[in-house]
Amino acid sequence: MVILHLASIVPTNIKHTLLRSPHNEVRTRKKFLLSVCSSMAMPNFQHADQLLSVSPQENQSVAAILFGNGSDCKLCPLMRRRSAGAIPLGAKYRLIDAVVSNCINSNITKLYALTQFNSTSLNSHLTRTYSNVGLGKEEFLQVIAACQSPENQSWFQGNADAVRRFLWMLEECPATEFLILPGYHLYRMDYQDILQLHHETRADITISALRLEERHDKGFGILKVDSDNKVLEIFEKETAFPLVGNVRNSEDNNHTTYASMGIYVISKDVMVNILKEDLSWANDFKSEVIPGAVSLGMKVQAYLFDGYWENMQSIKGFYDANMESTKTTDIRFDFCDSDFPLYTLPRRLPPTRVTDAVIIDSAIGDGCLLHRCRIKGSVIGLGTKIDDAAAIEDSILMGSDIYQENFLQNMETKTSSKIPIGIGQGSFIRKAIIDKNARIGKRVKIINNDNIQEGSREDEGIVIREGIVIITRNAIVPDDTIL
Repeated sequence: MVILHLASIVPTNIKHTLLRSPHNEVRTRKKFLLSVCSSMAMPNFQHADQLLSVSPQENQSVAAILFGNGSDCKLCPLMRRRSAGAIPLGAKYRLIDAVVSNCINSNITKLYALTQFNSTSLNSHLTRTYSNVGLGKEEFLQVIAACQSPENQSWFQGNADAVRRFLWMLEECPATEFLILPGYHLYRMDYQDILQLHHETRADITISALRLEERHDKGFGILKVDSDNKVLEIFEKETAFPLVGNVRNSEDNNHTTYASMGIYVISKDVMVNILKEDLSWANDFKSEVIPGAVSLGMKVQAYLFDGYWENMQSIKGFYDANMESTKTTDIRFDFCDSDFPLYTLPRRLPPTRVTDAVIIDSAIGDGCLLHRCRIKGSVIGLGTKIDDAAAIEDSILMGSDIYQENFLQNMETKTSSKIPIGIGQGSFIRKAIIDKNARIGKRVKIINNDNIQEGSREDEGIVIREGIVIITRNAIVPDDTIL
């Protein structure tokens, strides 16, 4: 059985963490609770049944549909061999872990992950991490990869088309609503809140939208709503209205606009009718299904969200999201929130070994070997090896898939002429993203001293996006290189 670890939880807080709910509603199933307790080896929890002061909510009426591909994301070259949801995040997670964790913390335990674009690592991560957590047919995460069938020989043409292909499976699911979720966004949301609004307003479709004006144009459309937050129109570009404060005026000046987050609650019967009959030609929820539902006169409601949300539509957005894990003040997304933890795959790596290193305001993953180096404001991923006299500032190092046990011995004997995975002696890296298994030689400088904003030498494993230098996966940077 795969055991999920709670992030940054001390024993005295575990009861509060697992039972938190404004309505005294248990968010975690009994067997999952026992698994977490046993994985933490705490003898005080031998009678974990005593923690369950109320019964878990039965017969959950919602299932989540996750899309981890993000083929429209602008995260190249990080997506050259992986989908957006599989990109490493915050020293130990993958992007899709944030969304799956939202589901677990919201007591949504029926999940389907529809994948297609560069999906090998994503499928592997989801299967290894979450598939065996379920307690039977009522709780599961099922990966559904794109496939051809006798009826349809083509691949998914969009997220709506993907759902349509597997309606035969979804119709058998014991759920009355489906929660449609992009799997490559970073945010915390209790989905029970949007589900409650969906029920109270008797909506056919409910869309999560951002309140904050400065975050309007995020690629999922602009919602024009009335005073009751009923969606009247959807626009692809926010320039559809002149802006006055937080209101974009139409002719009668009574309408407000918000940015869609690409998160939808759709009643089961509505989804089946739309995809099979009313909009049987539609392939995409954002640009076709949702606007089509509005034009058909269906009740489409907006749920307003005012928390932190990053949809990873740029390298800068991805970089900033990772930097949240290094902050000690002005934290917009706390990776160490014990009340709403992030889950991921336990990799059973040894603890990080630090030898005469200086580490300031950084996040360090497991299994790292940090030898006489200086690290400041950086995210250091699993299994990263940094040699002596190296300096890392304001950077993301995604780590290594291979744990080289003889790394320290090689540093001492200096018998290996091959550049090892990791950061070489005397190298200096500032405001860069170093992808997995990259080999950085000795005395290398990655500092973008000329402040170049865009550039590509991808055949050499070097790309610059928005002023951030990216060293691609498995790239080799020779000794004494200056970038």
